[in-house]
Amino acid sequence: MLLKIHPDNPEGRKIAQAVETLQGGGVIIYPTDTVYGIGCDIFNDKAVDRICKLRGLDPVKARLSFICKDISQVAEYAQQIDNTVFRLMKKHLPGPFTFVLNSNNQVPKMFKNRKRTIGVRVPDNNICQALVEALGRPILTASLKSDDEILEYFTDAEDIYEDFKNQVDLVIDGGIGRNQPSTVVDCTGDEPVVLREGAGVIEP
Repeated sequence: MLLKIHPDNPEGRKIAQAVETLQGGGVIIYPTDTVYGIGCDIFNDKAVDRICKLRGLDPVKARLSFICKDISQVAEYAQQIDNTVFRLMKKHLPGPFTFVLNSNNQVPKMFKNRKRTIGVRVPDNNICQALVEALGRPILTASLKSDDEILEYFTDAEDIYEDFKNQVDLVIDGGIGRNQPSTVVDCTGDEPVVLREGAGVIEP
């Protein structure tokens, strides 16, 4: 199903419809402040497994990420965040960044890779924010890559729907997406390290 949601003022009944899909173990495709993502409720193992198979990921090795509504929700799933990392996150979130943190025991088993780390995002996107707030817990996020020779990522929801309508339960059309992923920052060491340059620019 293709569901058009207003990017600036997401309609409550449509958000509720998408959240109902997530609560039922569904897999959805949705816009972020960078590229379109594929996701599910992080506590539904079957849905997480579906996404890993769809993306060709090994859950044990993959660095899976999820979307939180704010830093306080991030803190529920990460080991103690020191002052330096907290200030860095506060300065850059919401925004086009993925912060890699040491995970705690609240993180579902499917996300516990060998390094015991998680990637967390707080996108500057009203649809994302509304989905996570209405669900009450984080949503898995994995970038939706394209086979196109020019565009690395899908940017048009209608094209996404044509390609994935038989593989996911819902595609949210929130307008044209970007063709650049988030900037990934590893905060598990003594100093934050940029692992991937993306849409966001880290400022000291």
